[in-house]
Amino acid sequence: MTDTLRFVDAASLTDLRTFLERAAAVEEGSVRVIAGGPVVAVYVAVLYPVGLSDPTPTVLGLRTFAQDGAGEADVVVPVRSLLERVARLSADGTLELRLPHPVGSVTWAGIAPPRRGWTEHEGLDPAPLRAAAEAGIAEVARAVPAASGSPLVRKVRSEVWSRELPAPPHLPAGAAFAAVALGFLGEDRPRVLTTGPWTRLSSQRGHVLVHRRPWSLRG
Repeated sequence: MTDTLRFVDAASLTDLRTFLERAAAVEEGSVRVIAGGPVVAVYVAVLYPVGLSDPTPTVLGLRTFAQDGAGEADVVVPVRSLLERVARLSADGTLELRLPHPVGSVTWAGIAPPRRGWTEHEGLDPAPLRAAAEAGIAEVARAVPAASGSPLVRKVRSEVWSRELPAPPHLPAGAAFAAVALGFLGEDRPRVLTTGPWTRLSSQRGHVLVHRRPWSLRG
């Protein structure tokens, strides 16, 4: 394991910085960095349950970046700390990123999607996904006053983003929100892949991964 990763070029760091900025605007928390071989995978949490009775699905964003070397890591670090270090590298023109000190385990980082065994389905039209995200954002804004506390915010967000989209493969609206908020939704049709409790939306810009609770799976 190493605490330093070397990216292949400045463009990769710029993409990582943009991804982290978008992630921090959605959830001021942590990111999981997994590096091995030529690839660095960065996971961020958009939605996740708090407690056993919380029906909120786990919705993650994933971007992969090329590294110059074979650095290995699997750590959870604060998103703001990582963002600050990436921003400094962009200003200095340096490609070596020293990872921040890891934080204690977070619940969503305890599960990881498999790398193999995915079944591909028909891709989705991006327009309905974008519309669902915009409608949900507006509903949350109407329901949650600016000064509301975090428990109310979490309750409203859970109710809005846990609703299923009308078209198969029965994705929660939070998947559309993640695709829009993280900048993954373009004009191309996102690919849809499934395996077990996982569903993945993949576009040219990144991946949204949804893990459903066992009791929410359709039989």
